[in-house]
Amino acid sequence: MAFIPSTHASGTRPHHFAFAAMTSLFFIWGFITALNDILIPHLKAAFSLSYTQAMLVQFCFFGAYFIVSPLAGKLIERIGYIRGIITGLCTIALGCALFYPAAEVAQYGLFLLGLFILAAGITILQVSANPYVAILGPQRTAASRLNLAQAINSAGHTLAPLFGAALIFGAVQADALVAKAVQLPYLLLAGVMLVTALGFCFLKLPVIEPETEQSLSLDDSIWRQRHLVLGAMAIFLYVGAEVSIGSFLVNYFGQAHIGGMSEHQAAQMVSYYWGGAMIGRFVGAALTRYIAPVYVLAFNALMAILLLLITVNATGNLAIWSVLAVGFFNSIMFPTIFTLAIRGLGPLTGRGSGLLCQAIVGGAILPVLQGVAADSASVQLSFLVPMVAYLYIGWYALFGATPLKVERRAEVGV
Repeated sequence: MAFIPSTHASGTRPHHFAFAAMTSLFFIWGFITALNDILIPHLKAAFSLSYTQAMLVQFCFFGAYFIVSPLAGKLIERIGYIRGIITGLCTIALGCALFYPAAEVAQYGLFLLGLFILAAGITILQVSANPYVAILGPQRTAASRLNLAQAINSAGHTLAPLFGAALIFGAVQADALVAKAVQLPYLLLAGVMLVTALGFCFLKLPVIEPETEQSLSLDDSIWRQRHLVLGAMAIFLYVGAEVSIGSFLVNYFGQAHIGGMSEHQAAQMVSYYWGGAMIGRFVGAALTRYIAPVYVLAFNALMAILLLLITVNATGNLAIWSVLAVGFFNSIMFPTIFTLAIRGLGPLTGRGSGLLCQAIVGGAILPVLQGVAADSASVQLSFLVPMVAYLYIGWYALFGATPLKVERRAEVGV
């Protein structure tokens, strides 16, 4: 294992408490991320935006991951995981607070700036919390811990739209008040972030320190860690595939030979896709305690490939439920890839985490590629694009996830 808790944090109970504290962070960024689905149509109506202009919300969000992640990794090396978490929470609070003046002056650009700062805070939070959870205990159960934390993240995704619908759309009484409807909910979020940051200042959590014997040092390059670099590509493709599939479901279910559904009906069906991911993460948290994570990851990738092949060649309910079931098998992919990719990095863990979070930018790119395929062929055939992503993920699980030093030991029989 690359890191160990310091001596004052020995014992299992502090680890359980620390894990519970970390899961609150996973809920927070899942909750705020899902609010984008409410924010996009709201700002589109408030500023009479085109669809392209409205999508700048997602562009700024994913752009923050790409720009801030490597900087966040270096920040964590300097200040540590706990201070990184506090910094991330305060940055989120600043981004949320900027929504108030943005609504007062009715400037879309100021909203985008606030969103970028907010997303930068979430990026710092992810770069801190993901590796902290992964190394907070035995390496063999790291994927299980991260899967359980990601399940709590999915719960945040589920509840956020209800919050946004009630406090944003429910607050709109006249056109003049549309832009200001976001002020109260985002000020509430800013307050919650500051209170949470204050709480982490006083919590006595295990301090993660390097082991005395390290095969890697800060002078080493993360680009020489083959399993990390290949894992970053796996994260890029996974996030891209997950977002891409979800983005096309409404249009797909509306086609006559698939479901012939209205947009409202199709949107309700999409909840099964994300709900499956939440259930799958709880299941995956249990499975990865007893089955090697690489085999669980390879199996899930294979199932996603088979389900997409079915939906591409089927019609009606079979096509609908096969693509929705992909959500269940998506569930364990991000946390499992993440834990495999940072394994054995030692003091480079923070930098490696930054690279993996930077790869989340795949969520902004693969949907465009699937869109090109849909325009060139059909929406149904366009699902072959994410299928290629799952082929790579399956290969990574079986052949790309082993650190080179482990492979070399195996070759010499050590």
